[in-house]
Amino acid sequence: METLRCPSSPPAPFPEPPILLREIVGTVAVLTLNRPAARNSLSEAMIGQLHASFNAIAEDKRIRAAVIAANGPAFSAGHDMKELTARRSDPDRGRAYFAEMMNACSAMMQAIVHLPKPVIAAVQGIATAAGCQLVASCDLAVASEDAKFATPGVDIGLFCSTPMVALSRNVPRKQAMEMLLTGEPVTADRAREIGLVNRVVTAGTERGAAIALAEQVALKSAYTVKLGKEAFYRQAEMSLADAYRYAAEVMTENMMARDAEEGIGAFIEKRAPTWRDE
Repeated sequence: METLRCPSSPPAPFPEPPILLREIVGTVAVLTLNRPAARNSLSEAMIGQLHASFNAIAEDKRIRAAVIAANGPAFSAGHDMKELTARRSDPDRGRAYFAEMMNACSAMMQAIVHLPKPVIAAVQGIATAAGCQLVASCDLAVASEDAKFATPGVDIGLFCSTPMVALSRNVPRKQAMEMLLTGEPVTADRAREIGLVNRVVTAGTERGAAIALAEQVALKSAYTVKLGKEAFYRQAEMSLADAYRYAAEVMTENMMARDAEEGIGAFIEKRAPTWRDE
């Protein structure tokens, strides 16, 4: 008698890889954009996961600094235009969704600035539009010699207005306007000249160099770094007189901290300080 054979089940589909990889290297959190096929565009999901990761890093006392890296040939091509364009069929032609995404992305970028720990970009490839904004929003940036930066929205009829906010707070006005009006990419060396990145390194070493820089900062008092980072961004928006008044208040508060007392004592006594992060 012939045995009845059931047709074999189709193979289970492979699970989609995570779009954001997270790992801890010592006291440094490394977030890696992992949508290489989509040039690491900042989709709704990517923006949400980045923001949630920054919130988690802020609360984790083990982490003293963060690095944002990316897989594939592009660091980030900016907003996911296919995702945005798909909403043109909405009754309002996508207006509500566009506003939601632009505000969500802006909030995510501001979360980097408000994070009480330094954030360093490790840029291996091209960073365009909101991808360039992401680099500019980080406190520090290390770029591969192969990296390029651009705000090319003007080429497709969409001025890079939100990237402009971070870009214009990093580089001189004339250079920012040239990038925004022409859309032309600038090299890593030029980005360093105008202040968009701190260091340019041999291709393939940017991630390690960014982690090393993060580890260098992580050796400092976490309390002092938190206080200083917040003060840096707040005073930058003030008049000269207001900035000095505010900075004097911060310095006074800082002098009362246990870590300042310990650090000054260690300096006088010619020994390494022991931080309590308070």
